[in-house]
Amino acid sequence: MQNLRKLCTLRRLLPLVAASAALSGLTSCADFYYYGPSTTLRGQTQYMEGYDPGLPRGQQFRQTDSSSWWRGDGVPGPAKVVISLGQQRAFFYKGGELVGESAISSGDEQHPTPTGRYSISQKNADHKSSQYGDYVDSSGNVVVENIDRHSDPQPPGTRYDGAIMPYFMRFTGGIGMHAGYLPGYPASHGCVRMPRDMAQAFFRNVSVGTPVEVVY
Repeated sequence: MQNLRKLCTLRRLLPLVAASAALSGLTSCADFYYYGPSTTLRGQTQYMEGYDPGLPRGQQFRQTDSSSWWRGDGVPGPAKVVISLGQQRAFFYKGGELVGESAISSGDEQHPTPTGRYSISQKNADHKSSQYGDYVDSSGNVVVENIDRHSDPQPPGTRYDGAIMPYFMRFTGGIGMHAGYLPGYPASHGCVRMPRDMAQAFFRNVSVGTPVEVVY
């Protein structure tokens, strides 16, 4: 596993074409894929945006989730969100009544989602990460994918392109809820990913100050 992580890191730091040619057999490097709202697939950003290479282009943003549901629009009462890391579920309450429940993918072992009591501090439907994304050239072509700006040097002549985090609802530090791909287990870098329709529903119904409780 440690050797695989090193090879995956190597793949991340190589230019896109060279990486694909040199390490094309390491399919397990692509365990974590996410989707964004754009209609073009730019990089393979594993942190927040990216895509599932096993799906046709037209199906990239479709995600089947029969266990999530929403009946909260128009229901009165103060809102509250409870996120269960153990269950990998997010529960939305209004006036103490459960009005919605969503499957989630929270932080992985290296980047756990912190437990505690928080509140929504920012809403941004078109949020982009300030830390994770790709380095791209002047034409927008990916030069280095899946980068962390805190640790990955930027090649000359490139610019940073932050990963898209649609319907972002920040509740502590750089962590929030947003639309993203759910592989069925904790896989994010701390954020709480939801199916797109559920992220939209939560986003419509939270306000700055809405309580968020993260439990195990």
